[in-house]
Amino acid sequence: MAEILNMPKLGFDMQEGTLVRWVKSVGDSINKGEVIAEIETDKATVEVEAHVSGTILKFLVEEDSIVEVGAPIAVIGEAGEDVSNIDGNGGEVAATSTSEASSEPASAPTSTTPAPVAQSTNGAQDEGYPDGVKASPLARRIAREKGIDLRQVQGSGPGGRITKRDIEGFTPGIEAPAAPAVASAVAAPSAAPTYAAPQGPDVEEIPLTRMRKIVGERTQASFQFVPHFFVTTEIDMAPALELRKQINATLPAEAKVTVNDMIVKAVALALREFPNLNTHFHGDKLIRHHRINVGIAVAVPNGLINVVCKDADRRTLSDMSVDNKRMIAAVHEGKVRPEDVEGATFTVSNLGMYDVDHFLAIINPPEAAILAVGSAREVPVVVNGELGIGIRMKATISVDHRVSDGAEGAQFLQKLKELLENPMRLLI
Repeated sequence: MAEILNMPKLGFDMQEGTLVRWVKSVGDSINKGEVIAEIETDKATVEVEAHVSGTILKFLVEEDSIVEVGAPIAVIGEAGEDVSNIDGNGGEVAATSTSEASSEPASAPTSTTPAPVAQSTNGAQDEGYPDGVKASPLARRIAREKGIDLRQVQGSGPGGRITKRDIEGFTPGIEAPAAPAVASAVAAPSAAPTYAAPQGPDVEEIPLTRMRKIVGERTQASFQFVPHFFVTTEIDMAPALELRKQINATLPAEAKVTVNDMIVKAVALALREFPNLNTHFHGDKLIRHHRINVGIAVAVPNGLINVVCKDADRRTLSDMSVDNKRMIAAVHEGKVRPEDVEGATFTVSNLGMYDVDHFLAIINPPEAAILAVGSAREVPVVVNGELGIGIRMKATISVDHRVSDGAEGAQFLQKLKELLENPMRLLI
């Protein structure tokens, strides 16, 4: 029986993604776990795998289409199976909505045809797009590389949306009707002050990327609505660095442990004793997670992506290191797997490589806390009344006061400090 592949939900607040490329073709055989498509979200380009084995019978959306989470995108079944009655309103329609936005594949086709997503015309300003110009992320990127002003391009996609084909077929000098001017690429929150943007040869106007826009919206909402409090401690990192040196002397290059791997492991073990900080806030209730999945913030141009070290409290340092290196490399290549960015229950943001003393991180809702880590550096210290040189690292936890209190945040840091200053416990 044919199975429908739906647009997966790659993050708790993802609502849509762009289907950039079909990796396979209709008629191809595919095994469960093989990559079938590349999806671009506000975070990264993610490779989507088939959830069943079989033959690809039908694509329900075209490449370069914006698709809602849960919408059907492809049909997989037995070769020759009739799927003519399964219609996701593909073709020229960018996406379809479903009665339930679920990342789980539908078990059978439905007789109700979903309604297409409403799209405005290219001439109308759309606050969801930079400069109010409706264009796919791929078209926007190609236009930027070719120096093409999107406001001069007439879109042929749904609702006048500019596609890759429009950019590739664009001839400079033939202008589309001018769109009304807008004050800003992104509508400011009603309570936020607005300022007149300077103009002239001394300034350059840079449209917000989709990722930067989303990062701004989420962090503003977090800092505005989540009551943060911050607790900082200083950790003697000399024992951890010495143990790391000994461990890495016995490991191949691909398995060598980083300082961040040790921090992630220590955080996971500390969370075992403070499960309240491994809890998510959901309005009128708290959801406590029994698995400890530590998100690792990775810097990318114009934003951040969190990869997730699953079951970090149960894994060996060398195993974590190999997997973390793979995920971070995938981020820098612009391609990560859905499971690499899903399911974080707590986050670590480490700026130690940038010679940062310490900083305060903004919580990623619905998580209850995030740990900000600075550099491990040589500093003067007093030990037993004598002045000497030590290696110290500052760590600051940001905690949602709706979920926890200052004393618990301080106790968590005490446990983290104990684990890193007695690092053999990370190996048990």
